[in-house]
Amino acid sequence: MPPALGPVASELIDLLTLERLEDNLFRGQSRDIGTRYVFGGQVLGQALAAAQATLDNGRHVHSLHAYFLRAGDIDHPIVYDVDQTRDGGSFSVRRITAIQHGKVIFFCAASFQDDEPGAEHQLGMPEVPQPEDVQPAPPVPPDVMASLPTKVQRWLSRGGPFEFRHVYPRDELNPPKRPPYQQVWFRLRESVGDVPVEMHQAMLAYASDFHLLGTATFPHGISYYTPNVQMASLDHALWFHRPFRIDEWLLYSIDSPSTQGSRGLARGQIFDRQGRLVASTAQEGLIRVVPDRAAARAVPAKE
Repeated sequence: MPPALGPVASELIDLLTLERLEDNLFRGQSRDIGTRYVFGGQVLGQALAAAQATLDNGRHVHSLHAYFLRAGDIDHPIVYDVDQTRDGGSFSVRRITAIQHGKVIFFCAASFQDDEPGAEHQLGMPEVPQPEDVQPAPPVPPDVMASLPTKVQRWLSRGGPFEFRHVYPRDELNPPKRPPYQQVWFRLRESVGDVPVEMHQAMLAYASDFHLLGTATFPHGISYYTPNVQMASLDHALWFHRPFRIDEWLLYSIDSPSTQGSRGLARGQIFDRQGRLVASTAQEGLIRVVPDRAAARAVPAKE
């Protein structure tokens, strides 16, 4: 009998394991991770899990392209409607619509492929210290934590399922201006044993939403925690290149080529410790500086 999973791994697997309502209809629960609205990575991971549940041909996801339309209500479940768009000779395509309170909050398309051999090349991994040589982020001092807005306290006080180690740490509460790139080692805090490949991929979709858009704020000396800044993901793309394990260290190398029109673009490459490029990401998001703190808190960023 395989060893029992720890509480962190079990909770994330439960979050990404959906209730099947009909052949192509699924329901997922939400988790409060300290954000005011549903975390975008949760919706990405659950949408991918819904699509995966409609395939029985052994194909694995190779790309996902998504749009976030409305802020999700963290106190209510989300329904995922999967359209089995095509099953071809080598590829399958699924379109997934996430619905809450009768409205579409998110949709995406995911493509799956048979395992096939072929030509290979990749860009090299950046030269960075190994994760054991990078110090974990220190806890926020109690007096500083007490002075922060409630939503920021909730976010910072929750450990979350993933461990992150920033190669070049930045003080997000007092952010300096610096070039728009960063490297972050991350892994699930507990082993997931022999869970299937599909669960590793859904968990990576979940984790890929961390730190991506924030990189676009670096040159401007602002962050998600800046009181008069609204930030929200607008779209998200994810490509899977090679096998990986989510409970082993992965390096997220991120840069932001442009910010303009209250939108920022960020790109990411995810490598394993052996230097293999296992996935790539891209995201554009809203980065809006509003007149005052009250305006920043009053409405969801995309309304």
